[in-house]
Amino acid sequence: MIEQLIALPSVSSINTKWDQSNLKVVELLAEWLEQLGFAIEICHLEGYPGKANLIARAGTGSEGLVLSGHTDTVPYDAGRWTHDPFQLTRKDGRLYGLGTSDMKGFFALVVEAVRELDLSTLTQPLTILATADEESSMSGAKALVTDNRQLGRHALIGEPTGLKPIRMHKGIAMETIRLLGRSGHSSNPSLGVNALEGMHQVMGEILSWRDELQQRHRNPMFKVEVPTLNLGRIQGGDNPNRICAECELQIDLRPLPGMDLTELRTDLTQRLQSLLQESELKLEMEASFDGIPAMETAASAPVIQAAEELSGEPSISASFGTEGPYLQQLGIETVILGPGDIDQAHQPDEFLGEERIKPMIGILQGMVQRFCQT
Repeated sequence: MIEQLIALPSVSSINTKWDQSNLKVVELLAEWLEQLGFAIEICHLEGYPGKANLIARAGTGSEGLVLSGHTDTVPYDAGRWTHDPFQLTRKDGRLYGLGTSDMKGFFALVVEAVRELDLSTLTQPLTILATADEESSMSGAKALVTDNRQLGRHALIGEPTGLKPIRMHKGIAMETIRLLGRSGHSSNPSLGVNALEGMHQVMGEILSWRDELQQRHRNPMFKVEVPTLNLGRIQGGDNPNRICAECELQIDLRPLPGMDLTELRTDLTQRLQSLLQESELKLEMEASFDGIPAMETAASAPVIQAAEELSGEPSISASFGTEGPYLQQLGIETVILGPGDIDQAHQPDEFLGEERIKPMIGILQGMVQRFCQT
C-alpha cells in the first residue's frame, strides 16, 4: 500500500507550476476503505479544482476517534534524490520515497490496523480523514471548519513525530510590511521621503515589540520557550543616488499557545501606525498567508493519556505546525503522533524506518479499542 501511495504524485504548492491534484490518492484510499466496510464521502473543495478531502466513517455516535492525515507532499528537487521519489525503495531497513514519512505512509498503516476490525463491534464511530493541501494553503482543514463537520471527539494526526505524542505546537504567521515614500535626488533629502530610513524605525519598533512579547509569554514545554520573531527579508530602493521611495520587509512570527494571531496582527499594525503618524510615509500591511494557529491539548485529555500509555512516551511540544488547531475548532481533542521523523520531512531521500511500522499499527489498534470499542 505504501508503494501504491508513493507512486501517485500529489504535490501541493502556492506556486501553480508545482501544484498538483490529490484526487488519485483520495480515490485509492476510498477504494481500500470502502472494501473494508467504511462509508465513503469525497468532498471536493470549492475554489480548488482537483482537490478533495476524504471522510471514511464506520459506526454511529457523537464521540469516537478520528485518524487524520494529509494526502499532499511538498515539491521535490529530483537532482538531490538518489532514489526515485515516486518509486518505493527498500534498503537497509528503510523505505525511501516522497511522502513515506510525511505522511502518506501513515495511511497505509491505518488501513492495515483496521483491516481485521469487525465494524459491528464499534460502540462509537471511527473516522478516517484524509485532507488536501496541508503543505500549502490548509484549504482542506479550513473547509472542514467552514462546513462545521462533526467528525468525533478525539483525534490522532499521524504527522512524523518518531512515535512520540505531541500535545502542543507554536503557531506561524508571516507578514509583509511595506512603506511608500517619495523618490528624489540624493543630493537634497528634502526632495523626497526616504522609505528605507522609515523602515529602520519600523524595524526598531518591531524588535522592541518582540522583546515585550518574550517578556510576557514563556512556556518551558518548548525548546525555545518564548515566541520568536524573525526579520527575514528586506528590499528597497534602486540606486545609491536616489531617495528610496519604497521599502518592503517580511517577518516570520511563531506565537506560543494562548497567543491569538488576529490580536497579534492588530497590535503590530496599531504600533506601526502610531510610530508613523507624523510621517509622510504610507504604511501597508499584508499577511503572506492566513497563518496557522498555535495548538495545545490539555495533558489531562483522554486522547493524550491514551497516546502516552500506548506509546510509552510522555507528551511533548513541537516547533512545526499541523492541522490540529482546525480540528480543535471543531471540538476535537487532538494528539499528533506518527511513525515518521520530522528530520526526514521535506528532505531529499525521505524515508520511513521499517522498525516503526509494527509499533505504530499497535498504537492505532489500541486507540481504536480505547475510543471506539469500549
